[in-house]
Amino acid sequence: MTKVFVDTDICLDVLTGRKPNNVMAERLFSLADLGKIKVYVSSLCFANIDYILTQQYKRKDSRQAIAKFKTLVNILPVDDKIIELSIASNFNDFEDAIQYNTAIENNLQILITRNTKDFKKAKIKIMTPDVFMAKS
Repeated sequence: MTKVFVDTDICLDVLTGRKPNNVMAERLFSLADLGKIKVYVSSLCFANIDYILTQQYKRKDSRQAIAKFKTLVNILPVDDKIIELSIASNFNDFEDAIQYNTAIENNLQILITRNTKDFKKAKIKIMTPDVFMAKS
């Protein structure tokens, strides 16, 4: 089974229905729901998701969406080593560094994001949802 690390932007696309990006995000998470791929996210992703969702929805609705979303993903911890690696990295965006290092430290070979330009020096495959879906 293919294992993929999914960046927060893709999670938010599906949870907020951001058009037109939600279409591919929904297809990606449908594969996870069907058991065809295994999706991993960092624990940091949930803090980011909650922050954005509570800007748009009532807290109760946000937490319900997060609880449902949690059933589709495997959550990876952000620990001291990942923070140290991220501090020492050459990423301009610290959150991207954390996401990348979480994927690397958990031996994941594919990171799915819409923000591929920030991962140019990556040692793993960086794909948009469109590219991943075309190859699946």
